[in-house]
Amino acid sequence: MASSASGPPIVSLRGIGKTFGNGTVAIDGLDLDVRGGEFVSLLGPSGCGKSTALRILAGLSEPSRGHVAWRVSHAPRDVGFVFQEPTLMPWATVFANVFLPLKLAGEDRAAAAPRIEATLARVGLADFAQAYPRELSGGMRMRVSIARALVTQPRVLLMDEPFAALDEITRFKLNDDLLALWRELRMTVVFVTHSVFESVYLSERIVVMSPRPGRIASELAVDTPVRDTQFRTSADYAAVCRRASEALAIAMAGERTPA
Repeated sequence: MASSASGPPIVSLRGIGKTFGNGTVAIDGLDLDVRGGEFVSLLGPSGCGKSTALRILAGLSEPSRGHVAWRVSHAPRDVGFVFQEPTLMPWATVFANVFLPLKLAGEDRAAAAPRIEATLARVGLADFAQAYPRELSGGMRMRVSIARALVTQPRVLLMDEPFAALDEITRFKLNDDLLALWRELRMTVVFVTHSVFESVYLSERIVVMSPRPGRIASELAVDTPVRDTQFRTSADYAAVCRRASEALAIAMAGERTPA
């Protein structure tokens, strides 16, 4: 897996701050570059502003300070967002749930059908187009949510702890499937997690955030050509997990990781 981290940034956050109406300062002075085609994880404790930063990046929330600079032209459909919960319409079929962003964009259902079917096949749900969310497992519902984000063929996929509520076996499987999709579609992924182990397994680059108000405390590169079961049980994986854990501990103690 060749790293994309040396390429130019496609979007940058500069001096980002976010203060909510109740006076809570979620983020303060956050600077982040995201490069085209890379898989980057935002790692930090709950409440450190990871999700807030992701929503600002997506345009779902406005920063109180600072600015978001896109270096490439983009439209809303160029950015896909996967929430922590699948947020599916319970009364609609899988097909209809995945069609929703295309419907909102004014596309014809019949014309969009081949793309929807291809996207469902890509996430392993080709046989479940007419099923309803209540008939699916938690992992399958998350696959529907991912398909809904992918159906617009976004350049950038933003994921907010999408696998946090799943059992370990399902989570491992979806980690592998996500990596396969990333390689196949050559998109940029920004992934929020509080799991050191997940961030190391998935990412080319890990951005460690400090507790609230969130800032970037350090970054770690994960340079390995293959992500598979052997990597997950390797000494290299364990070593990077140790480094990431140490960086997170330093960030939570309010220190900066030495260069």
